[in-house]
Amino acid sequence: MMNKNYKHTRKERPPRDEGLTVTVRDGNLEKAMRIFKKKVQKAGILKDAKEKRFFEKPSEKKQRKKKEAVRRWRKLQKKLELLD
Repeated sequence: MMNKNYKHTRKERPPRDEGLTVTVRDGNLEKAMRIFKKKVQKAGILKDAKEKRFFEKPSEKKQRKKKEAVRRWRKLQKKLELLD
């Protein structure tokens, strides 16, 4: 028998991204495109699209992630070495 005070609650969904927006000022479409490209690159949208173009085996994904982590670590070590 269910408790009458039981209230089923849904999990709250995170707010949806509105997407990338760029305003075109004074009809300067070239500048707006440059800004848009920078935003897309910073968000990593193109990188994700390229990765999802073909299936990547879990072992390959693990290998790629490890390579990226080593690259970030070496970059950090180089930066810290220059500060000393």
